[in-house]
Amino acid sequence: LNSGFALPPRRITVNLAPADIKKDGTAFDLPIALGILVATGQLAGSSLASCVAVGELGLDGAVRGTRGALSVARRVAELAGATLILPPANVVEASLVSGVRLVAPATLGGLVAALRGGPLADARAAPAAPPSRDGGPDFADVVGQGAAKRALEVAAAGGHNVLLFGPPGAGKTMLARRLPGILPALGEAEALEVTAVHSVAGLLPADRPLITERPFRAPHHTVSDAGLIGGGTPPRPGEVSLAHRGVLFLDELLEFRRHVTESLRQPLEDGRVVIARAGHTVVFPARFSLVAAMNPCPCGYAGDATRACYCPEGDVSRYRARISGPVTDRIDMHVFVGSVPLRALSSGGSAERSASVRARVEMARAAQRLRYARASPQWGSIAVNAHAPPRWLDASSALVPAARALLARAAERLALSARGYHRVLRVARTIADLDEAETVAEVHVAEALRYRPAPGGASAGVASIVAR
Repeated sequence: LNSGFALPPRRITVNLAPADIKKDGTAFDLPIALGILVATGQLAGSSLASCVAVGELGLDGAVRGTRGALSVARRVAELAGATLILPPANVVEASLVSGVRLVAPATLGGLVAALRGGPLADARAAPAAPPSRDGGPDFADVVGQGAAKRALEVAAAGGHNVLLFGPPGAGKTMLARRLPGILPALGEAEALEVTAVHSVAGLLPADRPLITERPFRAPHHTVSDAGLIGGGTPPRPGEVSLAHRGVLFLDELLEFRRHVTESLRQPLEDGRVVIARAGHTVVFPARFSLVAAMNPCPCGYAGDATRACYCPEGDVSRYRARISGPVTDRIDMHVFVGSVPLRALSSGGSAERSASVRARVEMARAAQRLRYARASPQWGSIAVNAHAPPRWLDASSALVPAARALLARAAERLALSARGYHRVLRVARTIADLDEAETVAEVHVAEALRYRPAPGGASAGVASIVAR
């Protein structure tokens, strides 16, 4: 009525088919209004041929933005010759998809006038320039911690999950927040995946329609399982999906509720989250690198060289039992981050910058992509060693005999599960890629084993196996 159209004085039934799929949200406002105008003869149905419309309507007839426009545009692009009618606020986002014609009316009245008068004006926007990667958190800001930096470089190169443990103030959080800076930039297909997830969640920045930087998500330890994994009505992506193709950082891991950390099992293994509801199932992508940080005991100083730990053994055992064995087994690398001497902090000095570390990571990832593309066409989509199929690792990892013997001996002494065995093999393969080596040598397996926890959490067991 506010747009100048007549509304017949009778009951109007709107049928949203198919009926077995739940509909929710404001994106149906514009297509419902267009349907009413066609049904009442105020608009010719032929003018909407090959058109898909989404958008919220204000009471003044204004077409307002909606969530998930990028996902809609990607689907419409699969329909030959289709035109997408969408709000002006979503034009830049939808313009990321090529092969689809976009129309962005400001009001319902303006859209109908254009449909009556002739061809619709194209509303495609020019892509925005990606932001610079300089100026963010840099590895050069971290004093010391050479072993932890090396471990994060290996993790970045192979897409591995990392657990950082050590006393308070050692720099675990500082290190974790610098991991995205050594990761390669998102490829075009990856950027569209990440952007689509954030668009569905309603978190896409208006000034940055295409996310080109790998996400870094750091939820608080009070997060619920639905907030971490996803859920709600209608289901929305959780933190694991918002971290897709990026980093999920869980600081103070043992402070998270047990059932919340247990919900990480499926996404860590499958790279996706399946949310089942009565009558339908929603699948969200969740291919992320997990970085967790924790203290080794309630006081935080177990194993620290500068301060003694006085926690009773029973308290330490109960504290570490807050994270289950199956979840721990899915973490590839366990890295102790010790305290940095005050003398080192005051002396300053120069450290390697993230850009140079990132160059080595990009080189290693390029070698992995080429190797998996050559191995089999079905594995061409594999980008990092962490996602390699176990059967391929066993058959084609090119371990030298001494390396295979060391791995077999360690598997027995450390009581490695089959999953743990293959995770050590994946890390060793990544270390070899960083060394630009075609084969996995004994030294590569030895370093990979140092990142694996020994039974009971003692690191001396791993060191003795490597030394032998």
